[in-house]
Parts: sequence; structure tokens; C-alpha cells
Amino acid sequence: MKKTLFFFSLFFCFSIAIAQSNCDTALNITLNSITTAPSYAAENGTAPSNLCGLNNGPGTKGKWYKYTATQNINVTVSTLLPQNPNTDTRVIVYSGSCTNLVCIGSNDDYDGSQASQLSFAATAGTTYIIAFDNKYSSNGFDFSFTQTASPGVDRLSFTSRPVAGIAGQHNNCIVDMNGDYLDDIVSAINNTQLAISYQQVGGTFTTTTFTIANTSVQPTWSIAAGDYDNNGYNDLIYGSGSGVVFLKANTDGSAYSTFRKPESYLTQRTNFVDINNDGKLDAFVCDDNSPNRYYFNDGLGNIGNQTQGGLGIFPTGGNYASNWFDYDNDGDIDMHMSKCGQGGSGAGGNIDEMYRNNGDGTFTNVAATANLAAPEQSWSSAVGDFNNDGWMDIILGVNATSDGNTNVMRNNGDGTFTSVTVGSGFDLIFSTGREYVAHDFDNDGFLDVLGSGNNIMFGDGNFHFTPNPNQYLLSPVDRPVGDLNNDGFLDIQNGTNVLFNNGNSNKWIKISFEGVQSNRNGIGARVELYGPWGKQIRDVQSGTGFQNMSSLNVHFGIGQASSIEKVIIRWPSGIVDTVLNPSTGQTLHVREGATLGVAENNTKQFTLYPNPTADFLNIQLNELQAEIDGAKIYDLTGRMISDAKVLNSKINVQSLPAGTYVIILHDTKGEKYAQKFIKK
Repeated sequence: MKKTLFFFSLFFCFSIAIAQSNCDTALNITLNSITTAPSYAAENGTAPSNLCGLNNGPGTKGKWYKYTATQNINVTVSTLLPQNPNTDTRVIVYSGSCTNLVCIGSNDDYDGSQASQLSFAATAGTTYIIAFDNKYSSNGFDFSFTQTASPGVDRLSFTSRPVAGIAGQHNNCIVDMNGDYLDDIVSAINNTQLAISYQQVGGTFTTTTFTIANTSVQPTWSIAAGDYDNNGYNDLIYGSGSGVVFLKANTDGSAYSTFRKPESYLTQRTNFVDINNDGKLDAFVCDDNSPNRYYFNDGLGNIGNQTQGGLGIFPTGGNYASNWFDYDNDGDIDMHMSKCGQGGSGAGGNIDEMYRNNGDGTFTNVAATANLAAPEQSWSSAVGDFNNDGWMDIILGVNATSDGNTNVMRNNGDGTFTSVTVGSGFDLIFSTGREYVAHDFDNDGFLDVLGSGNNIMFGDGNFHFTPNPNQYLLSPVDRPVGDLNNDGFLDIQNGTNVLFNNGNSNKWIKISFEGVQSNRNGIGARVELYGPWGKQIRDVQSGTGFQNMSSLNVHFGIGQASSIEKVIIRWPSGIVDTVLNPSTGQTLHVREGATLGVAENNTKQFTLYPNPTADFLNIQLNELQAEIDGAKIYDLTGRMISDAKVLNSKINVQSLPAGTYVIILHDTKGEKYAQKFIKK
């Protein structure tokens, strides 16, 4: 709290005064100021009776202020400030005179909070009267009065259009469900019905409703998708207030079977992720009241019994959103946990966690040393490389400001993060929200954030974010993201409507995945895109934000660049595929092992000789710091040919048919290194 107040003192002029008792004696306020309004008990102000559309009748006391505009500007009055965590306010703004108040607008419970916030266009020479009342709270509070961006041309525009067949009652899912790699829309209608709106050419949809066995639960808290039996059709997990249920697609995606684990608990975020990197997707579930739970895949297409602990062990939970990505660039998947701490979680339940994958099936919480042990009341966080330096950064979202506001954390590349919030644009955003996700909506090559305030914060690649001048009429929770008309610009589902992105002249590329040794979706893969801009990265993830499921296709904007140098996919198996000079404006489908490109940093680690060889490969270690303890050999389709034994730094390949292969070495630290070789 002290740090937050200090920051405000740098940017705003504070005034502390007793608000005047009625409209005629309203207190003058100045632009870009914060005013402290004391408790209603300190005065006997008259409550406003003209409520300008507010419900539930007037209060018994009021606070009155006024402002005379000196220029035509857009202004915002707001109590959505961190120093007002438990004060329920509502605000009304008028023009005219005290004997003839003309409504400008009013607000109560802004963006799902108890605060009030209202923006309006002020006209030079006009006096505006700002009133609060004590309808819901008699506590004192602070309010800001600031100049904000004038309404103007949107940086990016969307057209809202209803889509027949979308149920919209529960958390929705955008993902390919029929194996054509086009994004479809999944709707959980009720306990016995599932609707899938399949994308057709041109952005139209054909909806099929499936009758399923009674799931007994709905995805009231979250939904995620992934092909956990690797049959080419995505399966689903519902997260509810009483546990999870799985929906499994049959061999041609024409029907779904359901099974529910018997445990009943309060679920939050759900994910599909290959926790133990065996090529089969597991299920991870955030538990609000206990240590987290996860379900290992038995390798036969079945999700096994749940396990607790090891990944979020706080005894009374507070676990809200798990985000799986490679934060330290060591080739395995790590996990950031956004914590809330509400609902009886107790002290410490709101401290975010960062779990480093140790490469041996265990994870270590390194949040404290990484500078990520933040106490924000966070329901989700947006992860992405916001400055295109090759390291994943984190924007810590907030759903309540009692412990701070949104925090922008830059990955330093050494296992630590530094806050770069001041000057980022997020330091001027005091609204809250559940869903924070990172996507490049305007295809300029820099990640944006769809977060609180029903708006997109557009990134510039240097941790500066600018909101669109006009907010979108978005659901606060149901807004998954995908390309729903296959035009290369990301769209947003919004209840039973879709906000179709109208796009611009920027160019793009999308990548879809077909894992072979890795899981079929390629979840956990790192994708690198190279061109005149340098490098961009994405990690393939199932379940980001708090509740929704967005596309498994990876999307890049490249601005006005006319060419792409290469795309590199680093699969969880260790296989590396490289596609040179792909065309822009296409969906590039990559099957694991189809190119088996070997990254430059891998080729420096060891030398194979003789190459080509007829019988034995000798391994000469160059820069490796650990011993080799295993090797796997793949053909150029990505099929594993041999789990080879390494004896005295030598591998016998006499039995292999002539051809080109890739060998992947595993060291004692869990690292993987790949090179091609030729068998004569």
C-alpha cells in the first residue's frame, strides 16, 4: 500500500477536504487530481435524488463536487483505486444547474467491483457536477479525476455478429474439434448436451448437438481441450464447483463418452499438459481449497487417478490459474500459479508461485528467488514475450486491488523477473478482471493483452501498452480467442456472438501441429519465428486465462514484413523441425519430424563421426556439462526407430537400413540434444 500511494503522489495532485453538503456549495476539483472524501459521518450532505438510471433508490447523505472544463477533452472520475478496497461507491455526473440537473451518466459496481467509474466527454466552458451518495457504504474514500484518451478511431475494430448454435450459458471453448485445424466453437449446453459449431469456409458455422451421458457437472469454472488419447480428435475437461468430468471423442469425432472422477472439490483453472513428458497429455486442475490435483495419462488413452501435492501444495488452496510455459528456456515446461487467497485460503494463500521443471519429474517453487512471489489477488495472468527478446514475460492480473494492481514483470533471462509496470500503461489502469491473455490482435508483431476493463491493451514491443480509445461490449468471463473466419486475424467469442476482427494491412502466419513422439496437439512445444524483425516466440498451451479455452493453433503477426526467414518448432520430445522461407498469409501445418531440422545451438554440443557411417557412431562431447545416459534414433517421418544404448561413447547402428536419421541424446540433467546422421 505504501508503494502504491507513493506512486500516485508522483503523478497526481492530492486534495483532502470535506465535501460540500449540497449542489449549491459543491467543492471545486482540478484535473489530474485525487481527492480524499472523508466518511459520511463527518458531514450531513444532501443525497442526490436524480439518480440518472441507478437502481435501488437514493441514499441518505451525499458528497458534491464540480469541475469547469477549459478545453474539449475526455475525463474519467473513478473510485477504482487500491486505497479503496472495501468501500462501495456510486457516482452520478450532471451538467446544467443545481435547479436543473441534466444527467450525463452514472455508474455503480464498475467492471464487477464495488467501485464506481464513469468517463465522459467534457466541453470547454461547461461546468459538471459530480455527486456520490452513501446508499451502500458510509466509509470515506479517494477518487481520481483524470484526463483520458479522447474517443476516436479505434486502433482495431471488431464487428459483432450472432452465431446460431452457440449456447453461451457456460464457459466456452475455441478449438479445432473435427481435425481440419480450423477453429470451432464448443458450447456446454447442459448436463446431457454438447454443441459444436464447426467453422466452414468464409466464417460461417454448422452446429451439431451431441447427446452425452449425464455429466452431473457443468464447466461452471473452466474448460480445456486436448487430444489425450492421440486419436486426432480433441477431448474436453469440465471444471466445476464439485470436481471435474472428462468428455472423450470417439475415433471419428462423431460421439463423446463421459466419465467423472469421484472426487468432489472446488475447481478453478483446468489444463491439458504433458507433465511427465511421456508423449501423453495429463490433466492439471487448480483446487481452490486444497493442494492442486493432476491426473496422469496411463498411456492407453485413459486418465488415471488424481494426485495431489508437488505443484501447488498450500494446504488451503487459493489456486486460481495455472499457466504452463518454458520460462527459463531449458526445453521443458514450467508452471506459473496465479493465486487469489479468498474463500478461506488463509495467510499466504494469495502469494503467486512459479514452479521450475527440474527435468526429472519433479518441480520446485522458485517464486521467491524469481521475484514472482506477489500477493496480488489474481485470478489469471497473461504470459508472452512482450519485448521479443526470446524470454517469456508475465503480466500479473488482478481481480481485486486490496493487495495491489496489475504488475508487468520482465523476464531477465537469468531466472529472475523485474517489475516494469511504471510507465507501461498498466500503471494507469485500475479496473479489475478475471481473464488476462496475450495475443497479437493487430498483427503488428507485438503481443497485446485482453484483460480488465473490457479492452485490449496494445503492446509496442517495449513494455508500453495503449488501450483502444473505445471499450468493447465484452462478457467479463466468456471470451475465448481464435481465428473464426480463417482470415489471419484473431476474433473473440462473446457469449452467443462473435466479435470478428476487421483486420488491417499487416501480415501474418499461423502454425498447426501434429505430434508423433510428442502429444498429438504439440502442447508444450516452443515455436520460434525469424525474419527482418528478429525473433518471436510462442508456447503451445491448453487453457490460458482463468476460465476459457482459446485456439491451439499458434498465431504470429509480422507487421509489414514481406518474408519470413524460418520457423522452428522445438517439440517436447526433443525433436526440432525447421521450415525455411514459409509464405506469409497461410496456416503452416507441421508434422513432428517432417523436417527434423537441427538447431545451431544443438550442433555445437557434440560431434558424430564418422558421418556417414556403416556400423558405429562415435560421440565426441564438446560443450556438454553432463554425461550422456541415453539416446533415441528417429527416421525422417518422426517415427522412433531405436532406443539406442551408448557404450563407451559409441552407438551400434549396423541394423539400420540405409538412410538419413536424427539422433537425440539425453544427459543426466534431463537435457536433450539432436543431430542428423546418414547410415550407409
